[in-house]
Amino acid sequence: MPDVVEIVQADDDELWQQYDALATRSYGHPVGDISRLRPHADIRVAVRDGRVIAGGLGLLVPQFFGGVPVPSALLSAGCVAPEERGARLSVDMLAARLSHLRKQGAVISTLWTTSGGYVRRLGWEAPVPVFAWSIATDDLKRAFTRSGLPVEHSRTTEADDLQRRLARQWNGPVKRPDWWPAWIDDKQQLTTYRFGPRQAPTGLLSFAMKRSERHGMQLTVHDFWAADANTVGEMMAFLAGHHTRAPVIHFRRSALPPYPALLHNLHRYRLTAEAWHPWMLRILDLQEAVRLRGWPDHVDIAIPLDIESENGETWHQWLLEVKGGAAQITKTHTAGEVRLTRRQLAIWYAGGYQTATTARLAGVDARSEDALNRLIRTTEHEPWLPDHF
Repeated sequence: MPDVVEIVQADDDELWQQYDALATRSYGHPVGDISRLRPHADIRVAVRDGRVIAGGLGLLVPQFFGGVPVPSALLSAGCVAPEERGARLSVDMLAARLSHLRKQGAVISTLWTTSGGYVRRLGWEAPVPVFAWSIATDDLKRAFTRSGLPVEHSRTTEADDLQRRLARQWNGPVKRPDWWPAWIDDKQQLTTYRFGPRQAPTGLLSFAMKRSERHGMQLTVHDFWAADANTVGEMMAFLAGHHTRAPVIHFRRSALPPYPALLHNLHRYRLTAEAWHPWMLRILDLQEAVRLRGWPDHVDIAIPLDIESENGETWHQWLLEVKGGAAQITKTHTAGEVRLTRRQLAIWYAGGYQTATTARLAGVDARSEDALNRLIRTTEHEPWLPDHF
């Protein structure tokens, strides 16, 4: 009879240390977040005969959708011992990690993963492609000039408040807890600047610098938050000022917001784009996810939907009602005007379908173009997740 595998909380030093060592062996390098996030994370491990054979972190942290923070289960640092792979242990681990966070109030879940096909089968989907960008500093220098906006080297409460206000304008950014900035700064050794008046900043810029093997340095932008076009230009010009030491400015994956600041300013469009594995979203509790999310004040709609069940085996009929900035979704017996799989549901929730054309080409089935357009207009904000975990 095979030894029993138990999935438990790593609430003692022995289990935590075994998980830390396993992650290093699985990833091929130390995973520093296992130590840094221990005070804030729920750590679950699979144990057989006293030996940890799998593990993962879970964070209960809100994400902004429709301008409102929605309780989310952020999953990170999941690993299975190489010799244990192929026996569906990772599926059981994900279920156990989510179970605790759902009991704590999570109604959605997000993760970054290279195993897109695997988590898609479990209901996660990528709302938007993710890119990292690189540009020659001299090209940036020619395209942008300083406007005289004040710049200070420091992170302040006012700058963090600015970041939260700007994060509300997108679907996906984390509502960063008080400990989040210090964790990221320590992890990435970030240098941070704020732009604009001290008490009312309009920009926040953080980047990491690493010495190049031959000469100069590699500069990688991690945080790029700007309240207006003037601040965008000022921050780009500030980065260009590093041209004597950094020949190229790198924007790490998903760091640059999805608006065309570079497209409209570069004299020669010589950017390098590199596609990365995307962030992926799953709806854990449909009714609560809809109730807790923000919705446009001007939308007044009642539309029946057919939505795939969580286990993917059946379909259920729902009525989505949005009015006055609030919404609810309830069971109905009316055939849906739009039909959504679990994964399509996640994309719609994140605002990933900007038009009926994109939704239709992604396989969303609807009785009419009008019904599809009415549903898409409910989510309003664009998807962007610049936070990594």
